[in-house]
Amino acid sequence: MGTVRRQMLLTMLKFFDLAVMIASFLLAALPAMYESGLSVSEFFSMRIKVQNFALFMALLIIWHIILVSFSLYESRRLVTRESDIMDTLSATTLCTLAVGAAAMLFHIRLVGAAFIVVMWGASSTVIMLSRLILRYFLHHIRRHGHNLRHVLVVGTNPRAVQFARRIESRPELGYRVIGFADVNWPGLNGIEGLSGKRLVCDLRGIADFVRNTVVDEILIALPLRSFYGQAAEIAALCEEQGIVVRFLPRIFNLRKARSTAEDLAGDPLLTLSTGPLDGWPVFVKRAIDLAASTALLLVLSPLLLMTALLIKLTSPGPVLFRQKRLGLNKRQFQICKFRTMVPDAEQRIGELEDLNEVSGPVFKIKNDPRLTPVGKFLRSTSIDELPQLVNVLKGDMSLVGPRPLPLRDCDGLEQDWHRRRFSVRPGITCLWQVNGRSSIPFEKWMELDMQYIDEWSLWLDFKILAGTIPAVLKGSGAA
Repeated sequence: MGTVRRQMLLTMLKFFDLAVMIASFLLAALPAMYESGLSVSEFFSMRIKVQNFALFMALLIIWHIILVSFSLYESRRLVTRESDIMDTLSATTLCTLAVGAAAMLFHIRLVGAAFIVVMWGASSTVIMLSRLILRYFLHHIRRHGHNLRHVLVVGTNPRAVQFARRIESRPELGYRVIGFADVNWPGLNGIEGLSGKRLVCDLRGIADFVRNTVVDEILIALPLRSFYGQAAEIAALCEEQGIVVRFLPRIFNLRKARSTAEDLAGDPLLTLSTGPLDGWPVFVKRAIDLAASTALLLVLSPLLLMTALLIKLTSPGPVLFRQKRLGLNKRQFQICKFRTMVPDAEQRIGELEDLNEVSGPVFKIKNDPRLTPVGKFLRSTSIDELPQLVNVLKGDMSLVGPRPLPLRDCDGLEQDWHRRRFSVRPGITCLWQVNGRSSIPFEKWMELDMQYIDEWSLWLDFKILAGTIPAVLKGSGAA
């Protein structure tokens, strides 16, 4: 798509989105208007105060800033449909919350709970559908040979060939591989099956090739250890001629790590991470932790007080059990649970080592002789875990995440991949607890933790929370 046409499309999108936000605002105002007995004509004939006009203009500017901040007006060619939907919903949600915040600050009686729901639903639905329709239209014209970007792939190693094959299998993205550039080496035969793609020049001939050929982008897929100098020259050439340059980020051949481009103090960085990245979903996860832990502590306060009183009356020692655990990136914190064992339980671990029923460094006994009668009931019902809501409130833990291990168990971890569990905030419940709890082997426990980290989403958290309730009611694997 030409630059002029692209700018026209983006300008139209900006005006369209703001028009949708305004229309959604007016639509949400209709119920309040009818409640006050105003007709539509009377509503629009009302005198608009200067301060109200200024406030609405400020909201328009804030809406525009929010929509721009989610990159809705940049190239979305490589963005997945799911990401497109999430970015749109996140932007419209913040725009609606901005209206709610303005209503609280300036005491706008028109804006209530129903107003917020209607405005959010209308704006989110229309803008999201418009993006999906535009996405379908662009995919359609790209499949028919329009709006294409011509790509020169530098390198003919298996990674480069595999990338070119993936590009050919996704015509809706609108990328066309025009050929390869590389030195002459025995593996050149690997590009012969790529729909007639050929070696168009060697590395020294790239400059002449791009001077006389339509090249929108250059993808560098060279082994950087051996070809760093040549790759740097090609990148400088692209910078000089205004050609987009990309490179495959798996320079270390890591299998799990995801890459993101970031900026730190003005320096561009390529970040590799195996844990859930920062962003809107992580922010929502923390917000849910705060809201849910606060609500549960208030609702369950009678049960917590009764449990504390029961422990105090039936067993000598403190009501709460505190122990150092390792949390996010091995930060130490004090976990808080209701005491279920005799006061000297920690000192008696040595004499009970032979009774351990769990593999690996973890120490668990199903019928632990150190349990008090009340403690056994608290363990089977998981009531002893409830004080950890305070840890969630403080930020040491989350509602869902790998269970935090005691320092003694952490010292016994033999495999480095086990330590990837420290890349996320530990939780009260996890996949391990809804898949058998203490009855599953330690190695399977660790695998489930890695599965949670690799597949994490808010939806997965909700499914684990929902699955925890029947697991606790059954009392299966509790120890």
